Amino acid sequence: MAKSIKVEFAGAQGDRIAARLELPVGTPRAYAIFAHCFSCSKDIFAASRVSRRLAQMGLAVLRFDFTGLGQSDGDFANTNFSSNIADLVKAGEFLSAEYKAPALLVGHSLGGAAVIAAALEMPTVKAVATIGAPADAEHVQCQFAEQIETIRTEGVAEVSLAGRPFTVKKQFLDDIAGRQLETAAAALKRPLLITHSPIDAIVGVENATRLFSAAKHPKSYLSLDGADHLLSQEQDALHAADVIAAWAQRYVFDDVMSAPPKPDRKGGVVVAETGAGKFQNH
Repeated sequence: MAKSIKVEFAGAQGDRIAARLELPVGTPRAYAIFAHCFSCSKDIFAASRVSRRLAQMGLAVLRFDFTGLGQSDGDFANTNFSSNIADLVKAGEFLSAEYKAPALLVGHSLGGAAVIAAALEMPTVKAVATIGAPADAEHVQCQFAEQIETIRTEGVAEVSLAGRPFTVKKQFLDDIAGRQLETAAAALKRPLLITHSPIDAIVGVENATRLFSAAKHPKSYLSLDGADHLLSQEQDALHAADVIAAWAQRYVFDDVMSAPPKPDRKGGVVVAETGAGKFQNH
């Protein structure tokens, strides 16, 4: 069966980053990184369900807590959108050194915006997929709009995000100011899959339109009909993962795993495991 193992690596600010590597049965056909949503963790349903489903499809997926979140060390108040991008780059370096360089990035919400930007700094990445991503980093301000003026005037404030207290400093607002992802999407020069719910109440579907319009081909779009922003229903997370895996295999799966074996000299056939599942053979 597929397995999940605990791993850790040093983040962009030198702190210990807690992560899980979801491994498929057999040899992974490619490695991927999953970036979670703003103020969330690697264990939120969307992150764990999508990552595990992708592992069932033959991908090894690293999901981790950004600095200062979940089980990772560091102070959230000292992080920002730029540090999230830098953590993603460090995650890629970790995979490259210990396993295999990541070929696919998948990001949810602000994590989706981060993977678009991070891919520009990660040459091994062959494709990028987003789930409910905003077209500009400043969008997250809507989650603590009432405290923005206090943060700007006093330099810091405690805000409530998903019912939990977080300290947000002015440097965070300065970092996301004017950070539009349309420019990064246009410069990506790699296949991009944008998935978004038309009824997303947190990040409106118009964000997907902006990103899709800015991106160059090959680009694809999946409408997550009926899903909420957090993909809280399991079937929505699994549907997103299934489509991402089917789309990604064209771009990121190792060629040797996708090519059928040649007939032997006696005119028979050679049967070989694909590595993608217990009962799947070429």
